[in-house]
Amino acid sequence: MIKLFDSHCHLQDSRIIKSAPKLIKEALDTGVVNFAVNGVSEKDWHLVKEMSDTYPSVIPNFGLHPWYISDRTPDWFDTLKGFLSSTPSAAVGEIGLDKGSFGKKIDFTDQVEIFRQQLELAKELNKPASVHCVRAFGDLLEILKSVGPFPCGVILHSYLGSAEMVPELCKVGAYFSFSGFIMSMKESKAKKMLKCVPRERILLETDAPDARPKFVDSKLEFFIGSGVSNSKEVVIGDENTSSAEENINHPANIHHVLAYVARLLEMEENELSELSYENAVRIFSYEGSKLVQK
Repeated sequence: MIKLFDSHCHLQDSRIIKSAPKLIKEALDTGVVNFAVNGVSEKDWHLVKEMSDTYPSVIPNFGLHPWYISDRTPDWFDTLKGFLSSTPSAAVGEIGLDKGSFGKKIDFTDQVEIFRQQLELAKELNKPASVHCVRAFGDLLEILKSVGPFPCGVILHSYLGSAEMVPELCKVGAYFSFSGFIMSMKESKAKKMLKCVPRERILLETDAPDARPKFVDSKLEFFIGSGVSNSKEVVIGDENTSSAEENINHPANIHHVLAYVARLLEMEENELSELSYENAVRIFSYEGSKLVQK
């Protein structure tokens, strides 16, 4: 059986948290060995920590996502540092910048300040950071250059940027993680971009419960089933995401991301799964990581 590493997901999301034990088991049974579960706000960091404490396969990440900066408390940064200090196995994420239709409602100067603080913290702690970027790649590159380089890496999750930006992003230590969202790109553009990414910097993810792969035979797709909540308390995803059950992504659907990316790269799926798994293990093998402890 092939081994896969889901480099970015949100299994603590209120829409699926009740189903998480089932989803993790089902994904593990298909060969998904690890899940990098990313917190997005002070409201869900404790859930990520509890999930990590319960499941050896979960790699915890704590960060303040740009969509939630308006809800932060005055002590948010001390709280974040506390979670990272008490959880040596944790990385930083999800953090980032957003000028999309949702993100543009949030003060961009604030976004930049919060993002820089967390990037600097990740660098100080020698941890990788998982980064969200929507329509702000110029700003992102400028900040990464000023704060970086990042020898422990930055993960550009659900990367949909241009091929032309890849070399510059590589120089500061970026890894490129691909989810089902890549299927929304024009295929020729996606192929050009993928072929620019050095193979040692390719990661695969689901961004579950979001980024459900498109154009997948329903007979081959993994479904959540019952237990999906319509709660919006802590929900993260693309701005068009519906909480309807039919749009919820299962972490085992990383196999469909693998198949799509492998086809565009003209690689065997086994080769890409091994390559992306090794890359994920490398970036998540910082001091204190569960991967180092094995």
